[in-house]
Amino acid sequence: MAGRPRGVDDSAILRAAAEVVGRAGPAGLTLGAVAREVGLVPGTLVQRFGSKRGLLVALAARSVQDPEALHERARAGHLSALDALMAFAIGSMSEMSTPERYANHLAFLCMDLTDPELHEHALAVHRANEQVIGMLLAEAVAAGELRAGTDAGALARTVRAVIAGAGLAWALDREGTLPERLRREIGAVLAPHVPEGEPWEH
Repeated sequence: MAGRPRGVDDSAILRAAAEVVGRAGPAGLTLGAVAREVGLVPGTLVQRFGSKRGLLVALAARSVQDPEALHERARAGHLSALDALMAFAIGSMSEMSTPERYANHLAFLCMDLTDPELHEHALAVHRANEQVIGMLLAEAVAAGELRAGTDAGALARTVRAVIAGAGLAWALDREGTLPERLRREIGAVLAPHVPEGEPWEH
């Protein structure tokens, strides 16, 4: 029995698929386009994923990550929990560097909302990200970066909503960069919870 073609593993193919989605949207995500991106023939992707839908499901599943691992990566290199939070928020939107790429990823989200299998993966990503944000905010409270008594869970839900809303507002008005917008909007949400005399430089 013939073995799987070597040289390009599934993770590289899924990274290429994410790049194609950002560039051309889910409608432009074809097995041929992804195959060209990684230097394979479309038949190889058919063997591995079965169909375009199989590739989309694999791409959605790839996005699901363990919250503990995400948290560990977010904290790496950051002594401040709030600095780690800001870096995590910006990193979570890093594939949407232009309004056009944002629109293409938004089109993928629209598929997630209507397809039960894709929705399951998208919801898992959403919940994991919110959990990480909550963990970082709780650490910020414990460290005195945020006021004692701050409800980290409730604030995490607000920050998660702000991240999504800031992306959409930026894609519409196109003022500055998305990282700049995220820093400004998240900073505004957190500011009332920062103790007086300890301004947070974000």
